Amino acid sequence: MAWVESLQKAIDYMEEHLLDDIKIEDISKRANASAFHFQRTFTILTDVSVGEYLRRRRLTLAAQDLCNSNSKVIDLSCKYGYDTPEAFSKAFRRQHGISPSEARKYTGKLKSYNRLVIKVSLKGAEPMQYRIVERESFQVVGIKQEFSYANEENLDGIPKMWDELNLSRTDQRLFKLNNGQIKGVLGVCVDKSSDGSKLMDYWVATEYDGDTPDGFMKLDIPASKWAIFEVHGPMPDAMQNAWKQIFSEWFPSSGYELANTPELEVYSDEDPSSPDLYSEIWIPVKSN
Repeated sequence: MAWVESLQKAIDYMEEHLLDDIKIEDISKRANASAFHFQRTFTILTDVSVGEYLRRRRLTLAAQDLCNSNSKVIDLSCKYGYDTPEAFSKAFRRQHGISPSEARKYTGKLKSYNRLVIKVSLKGAEPMQYRIVERESFQVVGIKQEFSYANEENLDGIPKMWDELNLSRTDQRLFKLNNGQIKGVLGVCVDKSSDGSKLMDYWVATEYDGDTPDGFMKLDIPASKWAIFEVHGPMPDAMQNAWKQIFSEWFPSSGYELANTPELEVYSDEDPSSPDLYSEIWIPVKSN
């Protein structure tokens, strides 16, 4: 349960510094995690990004200020991190559906996003099918793109990357190349924060033993102990729900923690909308 407590410490830190220009690195330190893994875990558990949580909370407090003080809009825009009153008003209307001036006149409804408290379930209603496997290092080949997670570029960029590869039929080429133990096409997240950057690589790849085919690149997956989870149901909901169950139910009671090496999502070439679709999540783990 220590990691849950660390995650709550990070949330508390965000709340204590809502009016400051805080960085994802400052927040993740409170959770004893890399910026990449903190952002990923936070989004999985809460369904919002770190940046969106901060925006929602700041605009919630701004609405309270408008209703309970005589502060000018120009002063509030500066207080809550906006360069201009126009930018503040646009963001305010997007969240609340009314302008700051309407809020001050008590015209219309306001939307409040409350402070987060992380809760987990140690016994899920739905059983989880998983196995623990140890594997030596292996090779995957595919396409990669680099994304910044400092500005949450990865959250928008990765779905677009999949759309482009599906349109170009690159995924079908990878299915045909597959000759390894893992059957299917992989989504692979590689954290690059160890070199001081705010970057990650995302690969669409397949396990392949042989010389790297033209048009693809090679990635070596290090020897690891893997927790392999079955995922049943249509994409993307089944995969998203499985990740949430893993972090909210399995990790707190498993005796394992993340090993901070690449994680894998395994996709088949079956109909992604099928209720019987089978996929997998491979997470490298170590004993805590």
